[in-house]
Amino acid sequence: MREYSRNHRAAERTPDVWTGRATNRFQWVAAVAGAACVALGIALAVRLQWTSGVAALLMAVIGCVTVGLLVLFGTLAFVHVAVKVDDRAMEVRCGHIGLPRRRIPLSHVVGADFAPSVTPRHWGGWGYRWRPEKGTAVIVRRGEGLVLRLDDGHTFTVTVDGAESAVRVIRDRLRRLTPPGPPAATGA
Repeated sequence: MREYSRNHRAAERTPDVWTGRATNRFQWVAAVAGAACVALGIALAVRLQWTSGVAALLMAVIGCVTVGLLVLFGTLAFVHVAVKVDDRAMEVRCGHIGLPRRRIPLSHVVGADFAPSVTPRHWGGWGYRWRPEKGTAVIVRRGEGLVLRLDDGHTFTVTVDGAESAVRVIRDRLRRLTPPGPPAATGA
């Protein structure tokens, strides 16, 4: 019996650092479209000789390259998200270079909830989102997510695999941060 109790407590312990990820493979399609726009702009600059003049050629080249780069970098930033929870904070990093990044100290968190179905449609699309009635979110795919309730009344939502275990870890950390209340008064 004592061995079961010890193993059961060990299984309930939360890890020192919890990490999770979510990936959206569809974003690669948009990234390829952005790269195609850049390639079109370069092809226009190198191969075509327009009779309309240099100004029209420059506008087309600059337009294609600019739109292509915006789409390319905008989508690559949200191909995946990585979430890390340690004893002090939750950190969210997007894309391959980790930007945008958000670090939320656990001392600013009042609660954590599991959201079984977060969709880009409810947030207005993929990416880093803000809606006055909902708060801030990092949405890279539809599915499970983690919702933090912050001490300023706002929320922060992130789609991540294993969100339910992240909620357990954050709640455990919050219990450790919260000092025990004063003893209840006795009726003496």
